Amino acid sequence: MHIPDNYLSPSTCAAVGVVMLPVWSRAVKKVKEEVSRKKMPILGVCAAFSFLIMMFNVPVPGGTTAHATGAVLIAILLGPYAATISVTIALLIQALFFGDGGILAFAANCFNIAFAMPFTGYFVYKLVKKKMKSNNGEYIAAFLGGYAGILVAAFFTALMFGIQPILFKDSTGAPIYCPYGLNVAIPAMILPHLLIGLLEGAITAGVYGYLKKMSPGVIYEDRSTNNKSLYGLLIGMIVLCPLGLLATGTAWGEWGADEIKEVIGYAPKGIENGFSFNSIMPDYSVNGSNEVIGYIVSAIAGVAIILILFKIMGSARKRKVSANSDAKDVS
Repeated sequence: MHIPDNYLSPSTCAAVGVVMLPVWSRAVKKVKEEVSRKKMPILGVCAAFSFLIMMFNVPVPGGTTAHATGAVLIAILLGPYAATISVTIALLIQALFFGDGGILAFAANCFNIAFAMPFTGYFVYKLVKKKMKSNNGEYIAAFLGGYAGILVAAFFTALMFGIQPILFKDSTGAPIYCPYGLNVAIPAMILPHLLIGLLEGAITAGVYGYLKKMSPGVIYEDRSTNNKSLYGLLIGMIVLCPLGLLATGTAWGEWGADEIKEVIGYAPKGIENGFSFNSIMPDYSVNGSNEVIGYIVSAIAGVAIILILFKIMGSARKRKVSANSDAKDVS
């Protein structure tokens, strides 16, 4: 679901960026208002969880792969605006350090995975939970929220892909960017995610249940937070993340120029001659090491960067709050 660079026109990327700017601005404001200082460190853990879960690729019909994202789970735990911030940071680290998702397409990926998905899933979760007041109602609601959220993200991804050959063609009428129209892109994205949605829903409900039992302070303000269970979850995911290497094939719409040339017989000009960015650890690999070691090292590096980044953000917020409090005391 990560859109690479050069599959969308620069104007499409810019337009989505304009849409996301006020979303990010409001998300930052809402997180400051709604997420307590006690829960602020959990934002970093959630971002790290999302980063890791997206490394677990699974095979889907057609010889491609896909993955869950954890975005709806974060929305249920901390609210949809907090999910926007957490998943945005995860996507940024993936793009900058591991080449997973485009730099120019960053805002587009954030719109789909960090905005449309958590807000849709959270709305479905709240609606179903309100209707189902049984003991299992919240778990069913979490499952359905995760399922609906990833389908909506897949649809918007397909929409962005599908409008490219309609809007952007060269003098011969050939597509400049993504060559697949809506009639191909929508079923190619939606049909596999009907299955991936089951995985997303199961992860959303399952991890929610795990946290409710092991670390209820993540969900409830007046309960204790068991940090060992949170970091134990991340460590377990790091150890198991090489399972994502078992899925062969490239995710639909994420082919390189050579790969798409093999698929359709040519590479659109925008893809072949477009923007290029060399990440430090492309495809979660480390030079001189085998795939498994590279994957684990990448997972550790990604999680460490995310946690350090949120630690810095939390410290900066704490200093600002202290400075404002001191100013009030002086006045």
